[in-house]
Amino acid sequence: MATQDDDDLPTGPSQIDAPDRRSVLAGLVAAGAAGLGGVAVANDRQSRALADAALKSKIDHIVVIYAENRSFNNLFADFPGLQRPLSAVPPEAALQRDRDGRLLTQLPPVWEGLVPLQQEHQGRTYQIGAQDLPPRANAPFKLRTPDGEPLPHEVVTRDLVHAFYNNQLQINGGRNDGFVAWGDSGQMVMGRYGDTSKLRLWELAREFTLCDNFFMGAFGGSFLNHQYLVAARPPYYPHADQSPARGQIAVMEGDDPHAIRPKQKPTSTPSAMDGPVRLVPNALSPDFYAVNTMGPPFSPGFTVDPERPMYADPSDSMTVPPQVHKTIGDMLTAGGVDWAWYAGGFAAALAGKGALSDYPAKPNFQAHHQPLNYFASFAPGTVERDRRLRDAGQGETAQTNHFLADIAAGRLPQVTYYKPEGDLNMHAGYSSVAAGDQHIGRVVDALRAGPQWDKMLVVITFDENGGWWDHVAPPKGDRWGPGTRVAALVISPHAKRGEVDHSIYDTGSIARLITRRFELEKLPGLMEREQAMIAAGGPPPGDLTGALQLV
Repeated sequence: MATQDDDDLPTGPSQIDAPDRRSVLAGLVAAGAAGLGGVAVANDRQSRALADAALKSKIDHIVVIYAENRSFNNLFADFPGLQRPLSAVPPEAALQRDRDGRLLTQLPPVWEGLVPLQQEHQGRTYQIGAQDLPPRANAPFKLRTPDGEPLPHEVVTRDLVHAFYNNQLQINGGRNDGFVAWGDSGQMVMGRYGDTSKLRLWELAREFTLCDNFFMGAFGGSFLNHQYLVAARPPYYPHADQSPARGQIAVMEGDDPHAIRPKQKPTSTPSAMDGPVRLVPNALSPDFYAVNTMGPPFSPGFTVDPERPMYADPSDSMTVPPQVHKTIGDMLTAGGVDWAWYAGGFAAALAGKGALSDYPAKPNFQAHHQPLNYFASFAPGTVERDRRLRDAGQGETAQTNHFLADIAAGRLPQVTYYKPEGDLNMHAGYSSVAAGDQHIGRVVDALRAGPQWDKMLVVITFDENGGWWDHVAPPKGDRWGPGTRVAALVISPHAKRGEVDHSIYDTGSIARLITRRFELEKLPGLMEREQAMIAAGGPPPGDLTGALQLV
């Protein structure tokens, strides 16, 4: 018999649908056409000009802290003031379906175990296998140990599949009822952490602004969402069918070239109750866009070219050719704006110490988390690479973490991206929630104590959901996304205090903010997303200025 804790059962009216702002938007458009005309346009332009002037006068520095792999529900399910808290979702709206579309009668085990590696925490040993947990009802639940205690935030769990096609199948047109069926971790995807109110991120969200309608820019995993953060589109692999990567091209069921269901391997079980789904290789779309994890063309990468140590091996099937489309970095440089990407463990990885290693090795650098290393404009030997791609060092002190040292010295450029090393980024499989949460909290403390704080805006968000379930339907967009909802915090002396911002945002909203503040050319992918969301009847994503007190 499946069991379920009483405090895990959602109750109340259904609020599972995406925000219904379409009628409001349509009404405004109709009103303008009917009579407001030039007056409305003039007023809007005047308001925008005032806001732009205030943004320019109050914000000199934008810092983006990019954490890893947590859905909104996983950490913030019932944060006070949410538009659609998990506790307000009726049980029937959270039910999961099997791969054949039928409702699951209960949830499957956690395949491979919730905590596969033995770990010690406060004198206790944690190792939780697939058969150590009781059966669970078909419902969201709080992560617990076999004896019913809340799973400590300090314990590192197994990873969950988070991939381009899986994510779309899990979202299932906005019903969010395919997370178990199209995942690889059984019931685990429906889990969330208990007692999250003690997290530093919760403290910061209560003090500043939490965005509860912020969606990962692209379906799927870290690789593609890092690319979306900097370029608002995926990498492209020309003539992939004639390349070493031809075996990575997705093969779809049926004849529809726009299908989102790759064929399953023979080892994939028909039912989610009997085992995880196994898809054929699908790093590349049928038309050669890199949508799942592939390695950069330059070191540190997945491989090394034996003849050119600063390059990845181009004969490896997972190496993407150098990309030539524009990035937000190109736009910033062209606009005369100083900027940099700080990556934890970058220099250590280049030296071959800690590159691509998994938990518990440190500094645990991930090559696909360094998105600008995929672009020809940042190739080894270029001025832009030397100037913009910076090693953040590692650890928790200004003596070892160069990013923290630059904060204290007031040396941050106008736009800064910070990617913590793997064991501090909250990614399941090699980082704990507590390690990442505490590290980000220390970084924010340093920023607030630093000499550049008075005119600073900090955005903390997660690259993607990490495979974890969320009940809020993403708005309809374009071919690439938006994907599942994640949390985003806006922290600044000029942020609204104690607010939950219900505006529609996606990962591209960060680039929109930077573009607006520094009057840059907008990336084509951002415009394509905006047009697609308007065409679908919804508002385009905002630029995060709704979280600020500007005028």
